[in-house]
Amino acid sequence: METITKIDLRQVKETYNKTASRIRKRIVICAGTGCIANGALPVYKAMEKAIADAGLELFVELELNRHDLDPAYQITGSGCQGFCAQGPLVNILPDETMYVKVKPEDCTEIVERTILSDEVIDRLMYVNPVTGEHNKGQLDIPFYARQNRLVLGECGHVDPENIREYIAHGGYFAAEKAFTQMTETEVCDNIVESGLRGRGGGGFPTGRKWHLTLKEISDKKYVICNGDEGDPGAFMDRSLMEGNPHRVIEGMMIAARGIGADEAYVYVRLEYPLAVKRMRRAIEDAMDAGILGDDIFGSGRNMYIHIMEGAGAFVCGEETALMASIEGKRGMPMPKPPFPAQKGLFGKPTVINNVETLAAVPLIIRNGPSWFNQHGTVGSKGTKTFALTGHVANTGLIEVPFGTTLREIVYNIGGGVTNDDGKVTGEVFKAVQIGGPSGGCLTEEDLDMPLDYDNLIAKGAMIGSGGLVVMNNQSCMIQIARFFMNFTQSESCGKCVPCREGTKQMLSLLDDIIEGKATQETFELLEEVGLVVKKASLCGLGKTAPSPVLSTIVKFKDEYFEHIHDKRCATNNCKALRSITIDPEKCIGCTACARKCPVNAISGEKKQLHFIDPEVCTKCGICYDVCKFDAVLGFN
Repeated sequence: METITKIDLRQVKETYNKTASRIRKRIVICAGTGCIANGALPVYKAMEKAIADAGLELFVELELNRHDLDPAYQITGSGCQGFCAQGPLVNILPDETMYVKVKPEDCTEIVERTILSDEVIDRLMYVNPVTGEHNKGQLDIPFYARQNRLVLGECGHVDPENIREYIAHGGYFAAEKAFTQMTETEVCDNIVESGLRGRGGGGFPTGRKWHLTLKEISDKKYVICNGDEGDPGAFMDRSLMEGNPHRVIEGMMIAARGIGADEAYVYVRLEYPLAVKRMRRAIEDAMDAGILGDDIFGSGRNMYIHIMEGAGAFVCGEETALMASIEGKRGMPMPKPPFPAQKGLFGKPTVINNVETLAAVPLIIRNGPSWFNQHGTVGSKGTKTFALTGHVANTGLIEVPFGTTLREIVYNIGGGVTNDDGKVTGEVFKAVQIGGPSGGCLTEEDLDMPLDYDNLIAKGAMIGSGGLVVMNNQSCMIQIARFFMNFTQSESCGKCVPCREGTKQMLSLLDDIIEGKATQETFELLEEVGLVVKKASLCGLGKTAPSPVLSTIVKFKDEYFEHIHDKRCATNNCKALRSITIDPEKCIGCTACARKCPVNAISGEKKQLHFIDPEVCTKCGICYDVCKFDAVLGFN
């Protein structure tokens, strides 16, 4: 792309849309991390070849400076389209036909039947796991049709590496408005009126945070975009940076205008190489276009953005640890106050918002605060993205208004609860872990509760960054609590004793419960230590670390007592508590289990019923694996 000086947004939008209107069909192949991992790049190459073999005129990049061309077909990559489990995804526009799990060998048939003949290929369509219906495209698939994609609206549609296409969709017009038509106070007031709250965890009002930074007198201020998304199973911020990096940049620019900053940092996890690549490309293109740099939009104000790659420490998601990392120090939290708004990066007033928060900002400035706050609930305005994973048919990235119920997400958008093989077979819903290692669990009684900040806090959970892990009734909640405690204990920076030692002790107590060594005193001590860690830890990460454990104690106390007093795990997930026996109705005395048992725990004569000595058995599962008659009980 040639260098453009002081880009004319309106001219670019008009020219691009005029040229794009002459495209007969546009083939959009999802090129987010999930689809790339599933083989999207070979599909892209195969589609290019199939179109060339058919003798069709193909445009990978629209040549806007050539008005004599008559574009016929365009192929482009996109960011994450959200339907991760069904990738690679191929969207054909304007037909609104979407094919799932596409392979390179499918591309010739797609070109011949769909591109040229407008036929729909049934075998490549999404099949509803409950009804068995074939859905043609995103307008028909419940996973998409029941969402309200505002922040994610352009992800999966625009080419994330094409600044012109972003502008053609209205990109950077909100930033231009903020810099040329609005005062700093007006920008902050718009965000206050919108009701936007931070999407990274605590839900602090964004406009209020900006106002606090604006009122500070300083020769230098900073904006930081927190892309250090470390929660297990969370990938919302990654997908936004990969799928619409210019939207994130525009949000940062508006934040900078609101507080009077001229410099910003994007802090991205090292484990997100594609997000880093696309954010770098977007910043470079914005610089070339004169959107970033000196005297942007002729306003006399400057704006520069830098990329900082984090080393993967979960604690660097905490804002003071993040700033220390940017400054070249070890990422460890600092006591507050002073708050970043007062003394932040390099000792200067700083606004820190996460990716999703900043991506919502251009929509607010462009459409107005009242447009934004018509979505959501009284105390939680707008929409929220969630990474939907676990025992649910349709895993992926979703966006729904605050106030949407868990039932709507799990059963309608998610397609229902699955068994351990991923099949919708009427499995019973047990719980959802929301908010990752800082959140808590919701149960069946919460299925119809509107999800928002305040309702979740009242239930001992939190929105967090937006991870939603669905669990069926074969999930052991003590194992789930241990998983998250193991994560937070490993990721503790070690600076304060309550978090460093408390999480270690909580993990040890959970191990005692799982291994059948616990007493009632173990349970009481686990709860007591959790409350101390929650109250006494230095930073927000430490204060919320016990939440998954405390939440399961409240919601699943009977399951804890079953493990402790009955020495039994109803789901059979806890190895030490399994009761391994041989079914006398099925055992034929073949001796296969006895011959393979590594500790000689199985006895019995040939063609006679065999027995397992529970005192010797290590519950390794070899007997279960070798038995051809399903006679070994206790492993399933």
